[in-house]
Amino acid sequence: MALHRWLCVAAAAASTAWAMDPEQLISAPRRSEAIPNPKGNVAIFSTSQYSFDTHSSSASWNLLDLKSGKISLLTNDSNVSEIVWLGTDKSSLLYINGTNADVPGGVELWVTDVNNFANGYKAASLPAAFSGLKAVITSSGDVNYVASGQSYANGTAYNEELATKSLSSARIYDSIYVRHWDTYLTTTFNAVFSGTLAKKGKSYVSKGALKNLVSPVKNAESPYPPFGGSSDYDISPNGKLVTFKSKAPDVPRANLTTAYIYLVPHDGSRTAEPINGPDSPATPEGVQGDANNPVFSPGSDKIAYFQMADKSYESDRRVLYIHTIKSQKTVAVAEDWDRSPDSVKWVDAKNLIVGGEDKGRSRLFAVPVNAKKDFKPKKFTDGGVAGAYYLLPDKSVLVTGSTMWTSWNVYTASPKKNVIKTLASANKLDAGLAGLGPDDIDEFYYQGSATKIQSWIIYPKGFDKSKKYPVLLFIHGGPQGSWADSWSTRWNPKVFADQGYVVIAPNPTGSTGFGQKLTDDIQNNWGGAPYDDIVNAFEYAAKHLHYADTSRAVAAGASYGGFMINWIQGSDLGRKLKALVCHDGTFVADAKISTDELWFMEREFNGTFWGERDNYRRWDPSDPERILRFDTPQLIVHNDLDYRLPVAEGLSLFNVLQERGVPSRFLNFPDENHWVIHQENSLVWHQQVLGWLNKYSGVSKENPNAVSLDDTVIPVVDYNP
Repeated sequence: MALHRWLCVAAAAASTAWAMDPEQLISAPRRSEAIPNPKGNVAIFSTSQYSFDTHSSSASWNLLDLKSGKISLLTNDSNVSEIVWLGTDKSSLLYINGTNADVPGGVELWVTDVNNFANGYKAASLPAAFSGLKAVITSSGDVNYVASGQSYANGTAYNEELATKSLSSARIYDSIYVRHWDTYLTTTFNAVFSGTLAKKGKSYVSKGALKNLVSPVKNAESPYPPFGGSSDYDISPNGKLVTFKSKAPDVPRANLTTAYIYLVPHDGSRTAEPINGPDSPATPEGVQGDANNPVFSPGSDKIAYFQMADKSYESDRRVLYIHTIKSQKTVAVAEDWDRSPDSVKWVDAKNLIVGGEDKGRSRLFAVPVNAKKDFKPKKFTDGGVAGAYYLLPDKSVLVTGSTMWTSWNVYTASPKKNVIKTLASANKLDAGLAGLGPDDIDEFYYQGSATKIQSWIIYPKGFDKSKKYPVLLFIHGGPQGSWADSWSTRWNPKVFADQGYVVIAPNPTGSTGFGQKLTDDIQNNWGGAPYDDIVNAFEYAAKHLHYADTSRAVAAGASYGGFMINWIQGSDLGRKLKALVCHDGTFVADAKISTDELWFMEREFNGTFWGERDNYRRWDPSDPERILRFDTPQLIVHNDLDYRLPVAEGLSLFNVLQERGVPSRFLNFPDENHWVIHQENSLVWHQQVLGWLNKYSGVSKENPNAVSLDDTVIPVVDYNP
């Protein structure tokens, strides 16, 4: 019902310039990638939506007509968690039903037809929670599939509902990597399981038990947490082989990024072996870093994958490799391309499509399999971020992407014709996003500390260049990261701008997508060149953007951006800003040793905590001389489940600001990690962050619709006399 309400009023609102507020952002429909059927005439996608009226979410699966762009409902059964097209049939579907009538905590596989979804049948009962379904029809007519789930060390699928509960809460560890991201490590791990549905007449039935393809390799894990998903593994088109990525099981995971790509028969008849391990005959020389995204060729005879060279650097440049299974030969493709691609699809045996960051966008590029070292791929998509893409029968590509002005944008493109046709866009479908468009954003280049730096500008509702608007400096995390032309449900620059700001979002030293040198130059330089680049962006705005009021400027950042906010607090720029917001930022230099991924800090600061302590302290926001300069009002957000940057960092900063008499507030979510994801928490996060900035910039006095700290619905604890 809520989805229908959004759709039916969108047309009437399309001509209105909307100011997007936090509740609109959070409650707007969120749609998945559009997955086309083999015939290429229709695609499926899921939609979820949160209601602040009912404080609950609804979900549905929908069909997108690839000729007309018309959207229709497939099912609103909330138990349907994943759907895949089955083989070459244009209408058969295989889906995961998120419940199991026979096994508590298990799931089921169902087969149905897109034209009669409600009349499907159960084909298999799975003994635990599984996701990431991939399936192919074999030459025998059977369906071979893979899916991921939790595993015990003996290979048995882990079912949380049926697991024996320990009488003690104790945890005991004999090696580092005690916890990662937001979870303490246990004896269970992620694994890829394979199974078969046998063809029986016109139906499919489960054949044999599931096979754990990962557990026979000691200490292997796939998908690799916290961000690993179905892109960490693939099943060959003929159904005979499976490939998966795992962090290297023979090196300490907390110290190195090394990962291997494994190859294993689908039936598990042999133990998986790495194609790029230290003893593998095809391993590229000197390449020891993270490997990911293995994808089989159409002929099932090759695997494309990416790998970094540096074994202790998560942001090294990814290079595309092609491994031939029979000859065990691996070759690099377009090896000298100064970009770091992150996704790949086979067009045919001779051509590939790769996606990757490029100058604040994520574009698609055409790459031949035999591309030489000096080959420079040509982009065929431009604006926004191409989040997912699928080859259509006519060799065009169905792309699902986003931009800063729309959360969901589905279009077709091809290397020869570039973008061909837009089929659907959220800002045309959803009333809460109506009025958003490309005119809401712009970009400029300015002189940084060593090179030209790109920055985005995001304009507020009803922007008038003859007027003045306070500047909001947006500082991205990473430190190797970027502000891209993409949608965000957490740090959405348009939501900030529509409070009444001109948002300046620079991509300073350390940013990705602008060449590897800019990315690498932040190493052991956290408060140097990046800070100078941000100062230069501020000064450029003051000098060249006549509508930008830098006398009332504020700044906000998260993760590394939070560190930079803390660095700014003790720097000259801090004296020019009215307020600061630090989300999950590091504060005390010596506290970096408490992180989970030690390789990150040891690479950034050129050594161990005890061997290179001066490097760790070189850019220390808590240095006493810097603390003596603190006087800008600051909000600190830090969450209990953030194990990458533990909560003590935020508390330490808050203690210092309070004792120094600097206006400050501490916002904490005990059930959130490095991000604030839960919708009700997100609404409070936005209210506090925007309210803090608005109070000190004066926006809350100018804009009666702006968020105000007076709107606080959570009790504020204050024991000061």
